[in-house]
Amino acid sequence: MLLAALALSTAIVSTDHGAVRGEVTADGRQLYRGIPYAAPPTGPLRWKPPQPVRAWKTTRDATVSAPSCPQVDRGWNTKAATFASEDCLYLEVATPDPKPARPLPVMVWIHGGSNYAGGGAGTILSGMVRKGVVLVSIQYRLGALGFLSHPALTREGGGASGNYGLMDQQAALRWVRANIAAFGGDPANVTLFGESAGAMDVGLHLLSPGSRGLFAKAIEESGTPGFGTAPRSLAENERLGTMIAAKAGIAQTAAALRALPVAKLIAATEAVDVPGLADKSFIWLQAIVDGRVLTETPAATLAKGGNPAPLIVGSNARELTLHGGVPRAGEAIADAFGPNAAAARKAYGVDAIPVADPRMGDLDLILSNDINFRCPVTVVAAARARAGQPVWQYQFDYTAADAKPVTHGSEIRYVMAGSDDLEPGAPPMQAYWLAFARTGDPNAPGLPAWKRYDLASRTYLGFVNGGPQPGNDLRGTVCDLRTAP
Repeated sequence: MLLAALALSTAIVSTDHGAVRGEVTADGRQLYRGIPYAAPPTGPLRWKPPQPVRAWKTTRDATVSAPSCPQVDRGWNTKAATFASEDCLYLEVATPDPKPARPLPVMVWIHGGSNYAGGGAGTILSGMVRKGVVLVSIQYRLGALGFLSHPALTREGGGASGNYGLMDQQAALRWVRANIAAFGGDPANVTLFGESAGAMDVGLHLLSPGSRGLFAKAIEESGTPGFGTAPRSLAENERLGTMIAAKAGIAQTAAALRALPVAKLIAATEAVDVPGLADKSFIWLQAIVDGRVLTETPAATLAKGGNPAPLIVGSNARELTLHGGVPRAGEAIADAFGPNAAAARKAYGVDAIPVADPRMGDLDLILSNDINFRCPVTVVAAARARAGQPVWQYQFDYTAADAKPVTHGSEIRYVMAGSDDLEPGAPPMQAYWLAFARTGDPNAPGLPAWKRYDLASRTYLGFVNGGPQPGNDLRGTVCDLRTAP
């Protein structure tokens, strides 16, 4: 009897490197955790492109999540920061049926956390798996371990260094392409989606030559390539790497960098001031044009169209305050709007008595969200539409009766939770996301129509209380004044 119960609670799937044993939930979903997709990036592999994982002969236990990648404890990520290791290149998979009648759409989630925090554990518990998709959550090197450039690393790397975290994500996507059919997924129907820094990374994969062919569709939630900040050249990122090494008190050599304990590397990164960057939390949110993963600036690739995959892109009515209060509004406007600063000051009412908007917040919050979220979203949507590529824009502005005002990440619950787990009247974001994953179009029977973004009407869908509502030209009055970084 005990053996029979045990057999019902586990399941085995064969991957190209060996078999993995996961668990089966009461409703029949199969969950697989801690599957390695690349070799541990430790020792001589620190700051090297991800290398193939070694095959295993006996069935590997896949019922326990792997450690997160090393990171600073910011409070919200204490669990991930506490259970962390450089050996962190693992992914998790959930499938409703490993042997479906027809291959299932696949959704691959890239977690947020400013590219220096967070982890992939637990995402596969999402209720969307019950709706007929295979869900994958990946981990990637964070912070300096994932994005540092240095002259010594560039020399040994054939003229490029940095963006190792993005290379990790590409390696994970290659694993999905090679193995997801064994879990019931369709390797030709992969939707790459993420939030915040995860959305930024999704956007960069739409621009990276090395990501072509690894996914078919993309969703960017509250994040775009660089969040409206100017990209960092390889030389600039090398200078930052040199400063970090100097703060750590080590020689400017690859060997010394690799011998540096992780804790000291993190401390040195925390102590360094990033040249030309007002908000230090953006240290790894500037796109790094390293010459390998990103061969030109995001703006240049966007102008050419980039990967033509269908895209959903949007942000929340309130995201993050990044500008230090209203007294910095004038400086922020000057930085972001350049020659149009005077017109922007007038549009924002900076020289008048500031009045908070009941939905979007005070001047500082409105300004920071326009500069770093809303306007960059519109730039991306417009560039895709200009290239003739299908793109849908949204703004999330829904608040449950018992919830705090909308903030950064508020939409994740409505994307990930099952509809049965949400309050009546909750926005049907998951239904749109699932329709998009299945067909490349978020529209489906029973859902209010969501018109593609076009340059004439600039249509977007507002996820608001009372049901989805279409709108036009979101914050166009100020976004049209925004100068490209």
